[in-house]
Amino acid sequence: MATTFVELKVDNSEVLKQLVYAAFFVDENIQDIQAGDNGLTIVHADGADAEKITEQVHKLHRRFSNHEYAFKQEIYFENRVDVPYRGPIIQEMADQKIIKQLDPGVYIFREPFTTLVRFLDDSIVRKIANKFGAKHEYYPVVINGSTLNKTNHFTSFPEHIQFVTHLREDLSVIEAFSQAIKEAGGWNQDTRVDMNASAATPQYMINPATCYHCYEGMQDETLETEGTIVTAVSKCHRYEGGNHRDFGRLLDFTMREVIFVGKPDFVKENRLKSIEMLKGLVSEWELDCHLENANDPFFTSDYEVKASFQRQQEMKFEMRMSIPYLNTTISVSSSNFHSNTFGNAFNIKAGKRPAVTGCLAFGLERFILAFLAQYGLDESKWPAKFTSDYNEWKQTNER
Repeated sequence: MATTFVELKVDNSEVLKQLVYAAFFVDENIQDIQAGDNGLTIVHADGADAEKITEQVHKLHRRFSNHEYAFKQEIYFENRVDVPYRGPIIQEMADQKIIKQLDPGVYIFREPFTTLVRFLDDSIVRKIANKFGAKHEYYPVVINGSTLNKTNHFTSFPEHIQFVTHLREDLSVIEAFSQAIKEAGGWNQDTRVDMNASAATPQYMINPATCYHCYEGMQDETLETEGTIVTAVSKCHRYEGGNHRDFGRLLDFTMREVIFVGKPDFVKENRLKSIEMLKGLVSEWELDCHLENANDPFFTSDYEVKASFQRQQEMKFEMRMSIPYLNTTISVSSSNFHSNTFGNAFNIKAGKRPAVTGCLAFGLERFILAFLAQYGLDESKWPAKFTSDYNEWKQTNER
């Protein structure tokens, strides 16, 4: 391994955070990135092009620094709690075999973590979604490329996309592939197979966001009322490179959403109600957290325009829970307003005009990881309301 120091002047912590995140996508040989006062120390394979890495990092720095005002942090709600636990929860759960890491960002979760995730999901449904009379839907884990294209995901978050493909429907290709695997002694990272010749052009991707299927399902429809509210939970996937080393940043994760589609006032009013419900939930469960303005991690050259617009128009808020032993926070829920972007893309009408959309989304595993980082595995130390809700739920659901 070798290191390259890229000298930079970054005064804004939000800009620095976005820069480190994006820098992992500069070169596939990058193994680690450490931010310092005067720049980034990048650890990479010996054969990597250090000059190219430096050039690309500076390019990202220029992109993210053009509109630093877009990264001004505004906190709209705080629930400060002196939590009892500050231990390394990931290591503790790994030692107790509650979780097992298979690859960066890929985990097996076992009891009691899995029960806590089920409890959280049911709590969101009962305490938030059902209060809106939300319709329950169930979605596939894959999404058609033409559908994903309508969401602008290819142009906004190309680094996240995971493609699903298969061997071409050609007997000679299938037999040649099978023979190559046999000769290699099985599939492994060193197996030399010409996938460009063997694989079909991808038609499907693994879905990166639950709500995309909701809009696809309403395509070319005209709503008969002011709007509709849907809830769904599904597995989602986002490739984030070296960032998967970060606490709670999973390659494969579960997202519960409450989705609002309709006329502007309907969506805006119900979005605000859902935020109040979220604030009530974290307060009664005594979670150390805050709600702040945010932007999506747009990766492309128009980053500053999109990020600035999101923040100025208050289109995205994040509920961030503290991770005491790391002295940081992670987003466990986000509230999003998309205006008529998806109404136009999928030709969804609310009256005579394109529908607007919004959603309240939860990363279930992240939420439970953050909760355990604050309160640990000892149930006697958990907040009273959380414990009573959890025990009542278990008595009803585990008979």
